[in-house]
This record gives sequence, structure tokens and C-alpha cells, in this order.
Amino acid sequence: MSTDTVGYRPKAGEIPTQPGVYRFRDKNRRVLYVGKAKNLRARLSNYFQPLRSLHERTRRMVTTAASVEWTVVASEFEALQLEYTWIKEFNPPFNVQFRDDKSYPYLAVTLGERIPRVMVTRNRNLKDARYFGPYTKVWAIRDTVDLMLKAFPVRSCSDGVYRRAELTGRPCLLGDIGKCAAPCVGRISPEDHRELAEDFVSFMAGNDTKYIRDLNDKMKQAASTLDYEAAARHRDAIQALEQAMGKSAVVLQENVDLDAFGIAHDELAAAVQQFIVRGGRIRGVRSWVVDKELDITLGELVETVLQNAYEGTDAPPREIIVPELPEDATELEQWLMARRVEADEAGPVRRGPKSTGRVELRVAQRGDKAALAQTAEMNAKNALILYKTRRSSDFVARSKALNDIQDALGMADAPLRMECYDVSHLSGTNIVASMVVFEDGLPRKDQYRRFSIPESTDDTESIYQVITRRLAYLKDDAAGGEPEETVDGGTTADGDDPEIDVDAEIAEAAERRRRKFSYPPNLLIVDGGQPQVAAAQRALDESGVTGIQLAGIAKRLEEIWLPDSDFPVILPRNSDALFLVQRIRDEAHRFAITYQRARRKRDISSVLGEIPGLGPARVKELLKHFGSVAQLRQATPEQIAEVRGVGPATAAAVHDRLAAG
Repeated sequence: MSTDTVGYRPKAGEIPTQPGVYRFRDKNRRVLYVGKAKNLRARLSNYFQPLRSLHERTRRMVTTAASVEWTVVASEFEALQLEYTWIKEFNPPFNVQFRDDKSYPYLAVTLGERIPRVMVTRNRNLKDARYFGPYTKVWAIRDTVDLMLKAFPVRSCSDGVYRRAELTGRPCLLGDIGKCAAPCVGRISPEDHRELAEDFVSFMAGNDTKYIRDLNDKMKQAASTLDYEAAARHRDAIQALEQAMGKSAVVLQENVDLDAFGIAHDELAAAVQQFIVRGGRIRGVRSWVVDKELDITLGELVETVLQNAYEGTDAPPREIIVPELPEDATELEQWLMARRVEADEAGPVRRGPKSTGRVELRVAQRGDKAALAQTAEMNAKNALILYKTRRSSDFVARSKALNDIQDALGMADAPLRMECYDVSHLSGTNIVASMVVFEDGLPRKDQYRRFSIPESTDDTESIYQVITRRLAYLKDDAAGGEPEETVDGGTTADGDDPEIDVDAEIAEAAERRRRKFSYPPNLLIVDGGQPQVAAAQRALDESGVTGIQLAGIAKRLEEIWLPDSDFPVILPRNSDALFLVQRIRDEAHRFAITYQRARRKRDISSVLGEIPGLGPARVKELLKHFGSVAQLRQATPEQIAEVRGVGPATAAAVHDRLAAG
């Protein structure tokens, strides 16, 4: 990071590349500037160039701010709408183009007049007018009106122009080019013109497919009677309406008040995004990260989130969109309805909608509300990734985690090198184990290792074998001898290196690996509780290696077990120490599963490759066709013969070979 920029600059990798809206805030959390971006990362990087290269106004805004935050949305259109909402809500001092008190423009149809008129206006007080919008750009709404008038030629001129046309008996230019039905000169009756205006309103209100379908029928009928001029007019109207539909899309209907919650969670934490929609527009966004309790379902998490969201003076809206309904949804709705009443009685401090009617919890399945829920969930996922990235990469947090682990386990020194082991198998077959290494709280993927276990009675026996083989390197290194075991070397977490036999032919390569492998850990962690720790301790005692602290992490309660201990060590749920231990455990589990799956795939390919007439290409085609080894084993010879390039005889051979095991 350049020193010639601001200190709160986020790392480039932390900023998403999706469209969204960003806000700069000062030290008092006041919003200074709201902007939108097609690509948040690319846009925000412009603000964090060397200060001397920034425009004077931009430099003043960036240096006045103390933080920047962003909200991801599903499309550029949503970003534009959200930017408008927040500019009106926060009135940021650096958004100078919106400093006047004018509202954004609306499309209005003055149904209260004898001859209704289509107009673009910022006045929301026209009597008996039907409004559509708001639109953030005047040109956008004018384009929409221009397209709509091709299909619905409603009057759009001013009162002065209309009266002049009545007096002269000559329509204006719009009447001459077919974009006005010209009621001013009697080309259409006032009743028919009102019907045309009502059709305009109905189309804009969402009954769009009906009119396009009717126009299609009229176009086909005109073409069948060889009236090609009329058919062309209908065709042009259809094209205009379809273009207008794309330009006039809105997030939700104007009478919609709801809160949409998106939740992303893992074993450690949950990120929550609350989109507050009032009058069909996003009026605000709240986000927070909570530490999860153990074994909590998404439905239970939803209940906790809602109770936290509405414990203050904000009244819940009538409709709340959640990712999953909790089991006691009915009772929770009653609690939320009571909160609406309490917030209403609190007086003018209440900021929510009027507290009338029941509160309904729903899971949106389709339509605009489902799209909004997906946007909220996407933001929650991004927030969780950002939270975990910052927590893992924070040097202060890692140092504190290592010191806390040292204190909790009673170690003489901080565990600067930790190794974690996990065992994976498929119903007792293809038993493998993984070893992952963290140094200074960060993974060292070049020192990951993978083990094949030929035979084992259970997980504890597998742990004993793996730890024995691992410690042999440390013992033999001290004695100057060579290890007799084989170990899978991994240069990356997803590598698929072949097994290494330490013999004369590869002595030099093995020696390089052995030097890396012979560096002892401060802390050795196994995935499991007391039985697994006891098995690892037995291997440690038999090896004679000393100076290594042993511990196990039991996933059920996330508790730390030490050898010969009747009670576990409980690390605080929100501690960086537990976060680090869980992270290394999860990495070991992932690495073991990856290797176990690769072994299974390699084994089935070897078995099938022994069948005459079945080469690598056809083996690959078989696995691709059935999707998994399990599906292939269940297939009949006839089903196998359906695979391209596999005949009946070969299919029967494959079936018999797999049935024989």
C-alpha cells in the first residue's frame, strides 16, 4: 500500500467485482458521498491512487472520510435505484449534483383531467394523477415515453399547445407523426382517448403481456388479410412496447413495505444483511456479523437474527422475507406483531411503518421479491468472506490467537508451527490421512502431506499409524537414519503427487523432502476427542520424541482435549484462538477428503482399465455418463451399453467386473 494515500484504504482483494453502491463516511459515521459502480473494485481503486494525482474535490472528500463501505446488488439498475435512495436519505455533502431540493422525475398520467395527459414531472401533488417511477435520469423516462407513445398515442403536449391546436384546428407535430391521437382536432373522441390513457396506465402497471399478445393477434390478422401497412404498424408498436418494458423495470411495487434478510453462515459465524424496503424502494441496509452457537440450524439462526434486528425502536413491517422459516414461525410472528405495537406506542422515535395488521414471515420463491432476497444473500456471503479474510490476515489477531492457545494449553512457547491430522475413508475402504502445516498462523501448503493407510481397524488405529510414521522422521533425523515409511508429498493443497518410495533411485529427492518433513511442530493437533488423542499419545510415547504439545479438537462441541485429561479446554466462542484451531482442523479435513476422492477415482479407473477393449477415453466417458462410481455400479448391462463406444459385450464385462468387487 502506498504511503501517499489514506490509511483506511481496503485491500484490493477485499472489494468485490460485482455492481453495487458505496458510501464514504467520516469519523462520526456521517455519510459524505454515495456512488454506484458497475465494478466496485475497479471504481473504488480510483479513489485510492496517490493523493497528488486526485482532483482537488475528490482529494478533499477522500481525506475527510474515515472509512468506506459498499453494498453489492444484482444489477446496474438496482445500483442506480439504491444510489438514488441513499442520496435522498443521507443528503451527502459531496454529492453536489443533488444538493437542490428537487425530487427525481416521475412519469405521470393526469387521469383527473377531461383529456388525460402523459407528462414527466417532479410534482407529486397532481390531483388524481397516476405516477410511475421514480426515474434517476430525465432522459431515461423521456425515452420510455417516446416508445410508449408509438403504441398508445396519448396527449403529451402542454395545456397552452393543446388550446392553440383547438382554436386553429391544426394538431401539433406529434399528431402529424402519429405519436398523438389528436383529440384536440377531433380525430378521436374524449371517451376513446381516455380509454387509450387507461390502457397506457394499465401497461405501465404490469399488464404488459396482455397488450403485446393482443397486438400480436392483430398483426397476424392484418397480415392474413394482406393489410401489410396495418401489420407493420402493429409490429412497430410491439417492438416499442418490448423496449419500454426493459427501460421501465422497477424493483418492487410502490405499495410494498418489507424487510428482506440474507444470511450466510458457516461453523464459526454468520453474516446478516437486512434490506429495508419502504414504498417499493430500498430505503436502507443493515449488516452485522454474529458468532454462531453450536449445532444451530438456519431456521434457529433466523429467529435469533430477527429478535436482534427488532429489539430496538424500529417497528417490523407487515412482511419479512427470510431464507428459511423457523419451526416456531407462528409464535415469532406474534412476537413481531407485539413489537410493532410497542414501537407505535413509543411515539415519535419510531422509524418503522405504521403498526397495523399482522406480521408475516415468508420465503420468497419467485419474482422480484425472490430476486431481492438473492441480492441480500449475495451481500451476506460477501460480508462473511470479507470478515474471515480480514480475521485470518490480521497479524495482530493471529499473534493474539497464538498467545491465547499457548496460555490455554499451558505451553512454554507460542505454537509458531502447528500440524493437524485428519483421517478419511469410505465405509472402511480407501483409508487416507492428511497433514496440514500452519506457521505463524498461516498455512504452509508446500509442506502439506498425504498418507495412504493399507489396513486399519478404526479411526484411532489410523491416527496411531499416521502419527507413528510422522514421528519416525523426527526420530530418525535425530539418529541420522532414514525413514522406512512412505508419505505422499503435496506441493499445493489440491495437488495429486504420486507416492514416494524412499529408495536408492530417488534418494536425492527424498532427502530434500525429508529435510522439510523433519522440522518438529510445537503443537500437534488431531481431529477428534479423547480416543484419538490417546492413540496419538501412544504413538508419541513409543517414538521417544519430546517437546511436542498434543491436543485434539472434538467437532461436536468444538472443545480441546489434552492427553490424560478428564475435562476439555473450552476456548471462548468468539475468540481468535478457537477460530485458528477450527481453521486448521477444517483445512486438514478438506485436504483428506480431496485425496480420498482422488484415490477412489484412480482406483476405479485402474479396475476398468483392466477390461479388454476399454481404454482411458471410454473409462472417462463411462464416469461422465453416470456421474459417479456408485451410479455406475448400480447400472445394468443394458444401461452401460447406452454409453457411446461401449458395446453389449464390453458392457457385460464392465458389469461383471464391478459386481465382483
